[in-house]
Amino acid sequence: MAVQPEGAPCWADAMFSDVEGAKSFYGDVLGWTFGESSSEHGNYTEAYVDGKAVAAVVPPPPGREDRSQWCLYLASQDATATAGRIREHGGEVLTGPMRVGDYGTMCLARDPGGVLFGVWQAGTHEGFGATAEPGAYCWAEIFTREPGKSDAFFPAVFPYRARQMEDDAIDFRIFDLGDRSVLGRMRMTEDFPPGMPPYINVYFTVSDCDDAVARATKLGGVVRFGPMDSPFGRFAALSDPQGANFSVIDTTRTQGEMPTLTDVS
Repeated sequence: MAVQPEGAPCWADAMFSDVEGAKSFYGDVLGWTFGESSSEHGNYTEAYVDGKAVAAVVPPPPGREDRSQWCLYLASQDATATAGRIREHGGEVLTGPMRVGDYGTMCLARDPGGVLFGVWQAGTHEGFGATAEPGAYCWAEIFTREPGKSDAFFPAVFPYRARQMEDDAIDFRIFDLGDRSVLGRMRMTEDFPPGMPPYINVYFTVSDCDDAVARATKLGGVVRFGPMDSPFGRFAALSDPQGANFSVIDTTRTQGEMPTLTDVS
């Protein structure tokens, strides 16, 4: 796939203390196969569907053996300039920007409310080799208890247009790039455990949501929500056996009318 425009989700990876366990779990649930790990880059290991790169897994560096978490990377034409905007608008740059060989330049950051995300300036590695097909990434949502901070921050750092869902029961916003919706933002309610930090939830496409959930739970995954039908597809929110949150969605099985969204840019 071509290099993604500024602010578009372009890659996802996760650190796992038990990388082999993660490979076994996601291989069975999402049909991933895995390449050779790169010892030069911390045993970073790419995952593939039909030979196309869709994500990566990596062991944590010493001293970082905390809870596993998926990290979504947003595309940048100039990672150094993006890092400057992150700091300017109250975010925190945790790592980088730093070159990763010829693959590209990355940094890790948090928004003012603590939401972790990555920035990727493509080199030879342009990002996802496939999206929106079984086993591949298709969507992501920011989950935060401080939506106002994310709502102000992300459109200031990236060229997003924001639209708010007209629903008194749900505080949900969508960020667009041109006519393409690229990222959602959901307010965390009291249904979430009090100590659960904010995060970006990544969605992977599956051909059968219920079957994917059954395979995940058989392997020690936990169902957090669903499966349920929606206008976007049948989906479920899960945690893998090492605690990383993610969702699966069958986008071919839709039900109900699309929500009404109001431009709030």
